[in-house]
Amino acid sequence: MVGRRRNSSLFRAASSMSLFDRRTFLIFAIASLGAVAGCGFTPAYAPGGTAAALRGHVDVDAPSDRESYALANRLSTVFGPTTTPLYRLSYDISTTEHAIGLTRDQEITRYHIEGKVSFTLTEIQTERILTKSDVSSFTAYSATGSTVDAITAPRDAYERLMVILADQMVSKLITTVEMQK
Repeated sequence: MVGRRRNSSLFRAASSMSLFDRRTFLIFAIASLGAVAGCGFTPAYAPGGTAAALRGHVDVDAPSDRESYALANRLSTVFGPTTTPLYRLSYDISTTEHAIGLTRDQEITRYHIEGKVSFTLTEIQTERILTKSDVSSFTAYSATGSTVDAITAPRDAYERLMVILADQMVSKLITTVEMQK
């Protein structure tokens, strides 16, 4: 009996419980898909979805600095090149930078950047404002490292922040245009 191993009832209960959990999950997932399909849900990026309706039709304001260039570039990537402008997207960017990491000698080791974009989507033909909203987020970067790091880290952080803000803008715009259909 020394070399013989017995299956404990605890092990059997755990394995049957796992099977039960999988079945419950699958039943719930299938039921959820049916509920979503029944309510008229359409994926935003599907052909004929809201994002497809905006693609090629949003004229984004021209950038004036490095930050606005990163924001406009991301928006242009998502909406595509403007072929037939139906909407004008204007925006105003504001950022603040704070030192957040200090050594005992009061040397700054990390910076925190907060950004906010106020934007307006206007229908070009009627000059009707479809939405006016704000988005905000933050990012950070390290102030330690080489000379090259000291130059590239802030640039990269600001660019990351603009991409985050642009993605938030796109989400709000898709939702707004969908609600107005």
